[in-house]
Amino acid sequence: MSDSVFIHSQEQLQQLAQDVLRYAREKGASGAAVEISEGSGLSVGVRKGSVETIEQNKDKGMGVTVYLGEEGHTRRGNASTSDFSAKALQDTVEAAYNIARFTAEDDCAGLPDVDTLEMNPLDLKLCSPWLISAEEAVELAKRCEAAAFAVDKRITNSEGAGVYAQQSHFVSANSRGFMGGYPFSRHTISVAPIAGKGGNMQRDDWYSSMRDAKQLAKPEAIGRYAAERALARLNARQLDTRKCPVLFEAPLAAGLLGAFVQAVSGGALYRKSTFLLDTLGKSVFAPHIQIVEDPHVIGAVGSAPFDEEGVKTQRRDVVKDGVVQGYFLSTYSARKLGMKTTGNSGGSHNLSITSSLTKSSDNFKAMLKKLDTGLLVTELMGQGVNYVTGDYSRGASGYWVEKGVIQYPVEEITIAGNMKDMLAQIVAIGADTLIRGTKQTGSVLIESMTVAGN
Repeated sequence: MSDSVFIHSQEQLQQLAQDVLRYAREKGASGAAVEISEGSGLSVGVRKGSVETIEQNKDKGMGVTVYLGEEGHTRRGNASTSDFSAKALQDTVEAAYNIARFTAEDDCAGLPDVDTLEMNPLDLKLCSPWLISAEEAVELAKRCEAAAFAVDKRITNSEGAGVYAQQSHFVSANSRGFMGGYPFSRHTISVAPIAGKGGNMQRDDWYSSMRDAKQLAKPEAIGRYAAERALARLNARQLDTRKCPVLFEAPLAAGLLGAFVQAVSGGALYRKSTFLLDTLGKSVFAPHIQIVEDPHVIGAVGSAPFDEEGVKTQRRDVVKDGVVQGYFLSTYSARKLGMKTTGNSGGSHNLSITSSLTKSSDNFKAMLKKLDTGLLVTELMGQGVNYVTGDYSRGASGYWVEKGVIQYPVEEITIAGNMKDMLAQIVAIGADTLIRGTKQTGSVLIESMTVAGN
């Protein structure tokens, strides 16, 4: 990819990073880390065929962390700027240095160990610039929304359709010899139609998001599917309180995977604020569940050759046959726990949850048959997860299913359980795989939860 889409080249960002590290060294810092980034993008929004927003951004920034003192007795300070002039960079380093002077010592602070750093980063081809004009983006958004309105006369309104294109690049470096960086992109088309009138109105939405705009779903397909989802929710009912199996649609199942990641992440573990404390080597899921992290998938949204600290990433089993094989640790949290970083400063990378029981024929219809009689959840409201106890309670809407067939939409209900029980009671994962952010999963069937309604 040509650097021409950016004002600065990778080489120029590298030189700026070297300058910042030199300023820190001259100031007397025992160590320093810097990240310098630049990006540009376009965002447009239309509603009912009219343009509502056109926003273009060009931004840049530098953040530096300065360390003072020996390992085990380290103080640190952070500062940032959007000015790349030599004086501004020097002033920012000095600000970080002065903050570090007055902070308390921390026996776990400091740069990553040299043997954990990625000195030869892979090129994972994470940038495909989308040099689309505002006029072209507006046309795509209009096509998407128009396709939603064309599905049925009961699509009466819209919260709008949008097109978003963003490309950025960065360089990260530290005083232990690490320097790496790369360009990356993320592009999205979305729409949110409204069905019905008066007291019987429902909304839904859908989107497609990729690094390469050529891989985005067609705007017409996004619009049609979003409209069909909104229409299917009309004339929703409530349910009496009951216990039943619950099928989480794939986009929501990604949230369950995210909750697991948070519960076995370093910050929660060393603070002892998680319901999955000390679960390394223990069964948390049923024996048929596997979770794999693969940061090196070419062109994937969740790929990264190194984490936010420059630590090398690697493919690994996070859960194997239901047993937790690894946590998600940064250098700091690993030191707090007396462990080694897993290269997850900044979060997980291309995480997928699968079941050894899943067949290629286990599409969404097959998962409804596995559910048999129970609740299909397609939307969740609120946060509702207590990570200390694992208690889970969230507002929900979806569909009541009997004998594998959707009977009617439901709303104004609450689903409740305990995350520990929910993870252990995953009885099936569908082949209807979907990627949301850094997570990939099919629909997830949980054996039993409490559904509270009237």
